[in-house]
Amino acid sequence: MKVLFDINHPAHVNFFRQPALLLIAAGHDVIFTSRDKDVTVQLLEQYGFEHTQLSAMGKKGLFSLAGELISRDIALYKVVRSQKPDIMAAIGGTFIAHVGFVTGVPAVVFYDTENAKLQNLITYPFATRVVVPRCYQAWLPKSHQIYPGYHELSYLHPKYFSPQIEVAKENGLSLEKKNIFIRLVSWEANHDVGEVGWSLDLLRKIIQHYREQANFIISSEIELGEEFSGFLYRGKASEIHHVMAFCSLFIGESATMASESAVLGVPAIYVAKTGRGYMSEQEQTYKLVKNVDSFDWKKIEAAITEMLEKPPAFYQDAKAQLLATTIDVAQFVHDLLVNWPSTGPSISRSN
Repeated sequence: MKVLFDINHPAHVNFFRQPALLLIAAGHDVIFTSRDKDVTVQLLEQYGFEHTQLSAMGKKGLFSLAGELISRDIALYKVVRSQKPDIMAAIGGTFIAHVGFVTGVPAVVFYDTENAKLQNLITYPFATRVVVPRCYQAWLPKSHQIYPGYHELSYLHPKYFSPQIEVAKENGLSLEKKNIFIRLVSWEANHDVGEVGWSLDLLRKIIQHYREQANFIISSEIELGEEFSGFLYRGKASEIHHVMAFCSLFIGESATMASESAVLGVPAIYVAKTGRGYMSEQEQTYKLVKNVDSFDWKKIEAAITEMLEKPPAFYQDAKAQLLATTIDVAQFVHDLLVNWPSTGPSISRSN
């Protein structure tokens, strides 16, 4: 069997890494196509995956995204015609849905972002199947599948990931203070059009207020300038989760990294105007996340106080509950692709 994984974001590399390794170990062929965004290419190379780069992130705005959509559809079509995969998989999946519709190659789209309305509108009708976590709160096409879990469990489940304190120390973790991890994003994804993020003043306030008691580690898609250079994460992209796993708190505008922290048992504060179904579930069911939909400093300060005052044991118990009520997502992805078109275990819902 030959499987093509289309990668458009660093998180997609992580999501498909273990399923790809399981496929390779079972003797199947794996193909990666990629998009140069943030550390996507670096991650593929650090993990040893050969890939064909089809496009790169361009300027902000719908016109730029539309241009890339057309050129990337064409580039992926050429790869599919030459490589002849038996099945394709991607997160978001716009490109594989279009090319699969034209070529007849099954396109399995995994997704968890409800507010990507335009992307989903031009993707879901063309996908062979759309696969989402149980907490997904938006419209789905008739051909869909629901599972109990999160994308982040595909690579951070204890079966696949064991955080190493020595690796974390080498990449900026302090043993003298609490460690707070902050993530800033560029807001250049297709579902981010019209959105704005943190101000530097907000970042400055958080650091100044807690600097005496905490060591800050910042991962940012945007240039922050000399003022914040001493806080920037400078380690390997493939080792960042070792650092996150030993932090006392995550604060940021990346829902993916907030969820990563949650499944690692680290409390997370997600500060952004737009929510996610999985962020809501991780707050309401497991108390591992605090959602703040305002950039108001007082609200953020109150959230930080609330999350830090609970003992680490509280979050470890919450993590255990999360793992007990979710599945091995990497194995699920592998089994779904290998056993295609069988659905495997699924939760049904009516739209």
